[in-house]
Amino acid sequence: MSLSLKNLCKAVDSLDAAIAQPKTDFLRDSVIQRFEYSYELAWKAIRKQLIDELGSSEVDGLSRRDLFRKALAQRLISDFELWIEFHEARNSTSHNYDETNSERVYSVALSFATQARALIGLLERRGWTHEP
Repeated sequence: MSLSLKNLCKAVDSLDAAIAQPKTDFLRDSVIQRFEYSYELAWKAIRKQLIDELGSSEVDGLSRRDLFRKALAQRLISDFELWIEFHEARNSTSHNYDETNSERVYSVALSFATQARALIGLLERRGWTHEP
């Protein structure tokens, strides 16, 4: 199966560009939004790779926690707890957008960018392309 990294790469590039700017409240909010859609594309890419490797019967219906356990077993990710933290941070943005939570999610987004780049590199080595 030919799988494309184009959208994930664009999203992570966008996140990296925001992270590189001096932090303001406005920029923090931009980083958080870019984290949200980058995270969504990343976990979906993990799911697609797992389906490619294990088959849909092994992946369909898995909770995010179980999906990340399988991803760890398949060496798609190297830190299960960190990916759970990304998931919880993403979920918190749709339920609670106060100052304290915003600062926490901003901090999580910084570590996510590094992990997303590692995931992209791994998926490239497993045959994903940058073509649509």
